Amino acid sequence: MSSSHAKDFSFWGGRIPPEIESMSKNLKDVDQELFRKLMKAVVSSLEGKDCVSLMKSIAESTTIPQDRLGHIVAGMHRVLSEAIRIPPSSLKQEAFKENLRELRIPEDFISDFSSVVFGNRRSALETATSTNDPHLPALQDFKWRVDVAISTSSLSRALRSSVLMQMKLSDGSFHCFEVPLSKFQELRYNTALILKEMNDLEKRSILQIQD
Repeated sequence: MSSSHAKDFSFWGGRIPPEIESMSKNLKDVDQELFRKLMKAVVSSLEGKDCVSLMKSIAESTTIPQDRLGHIVAGMHRVLSEAIRIPPSSLKQEAFKENLRELRIPEDFISDFSSVVFGNRRSALETATSTNDPHLPALQDFKWRVDVAISTSSLSRALRSSVLMQMKLSDGSFHCFEVPLSKFQELRYNTALILKEMNDLEKRSILQIQD
């Protein structure tokens, strides 16, 4: 990809997360063997495994202070968490590496990050991340019908159309509501407008990653 696109897009968003910035500053004097041990612990944590004993063993086998190790581990966790949430079709490997190079992270460490984000363990990490992330119940079933109210007491309500909707969510709950036809048309229009604006945003170069 071109250098201009690499500078426009960062997998962490508009601002460098403080954990990642702090990690990059604390990698001095860290050799690749130690880095890979920390990487193993972070990946295990992301997969939902207990890595307390592993981290304790690492801390006891190095002269690097624990507070520095803490900054490094927190940054590594944030790098992997942010990158795993972006589909591979949107985040290219070279763009990911270029983002880390901008932080002056050693090339060997960048390769290790990349092998996790784009390697064989990605699928397991994606599954674990989606499971552990907070989420709302999903829509499981949706039914609707148009109803016409017939009123003999009020001309304003006579033959008034409305849309009756029933939703079933993945947690087993049901939600029923009625929307006047005029409000339903307003909702339809606003939804179409939002979809158009999202489509326009995707076409802007700042959100595109090109080879």
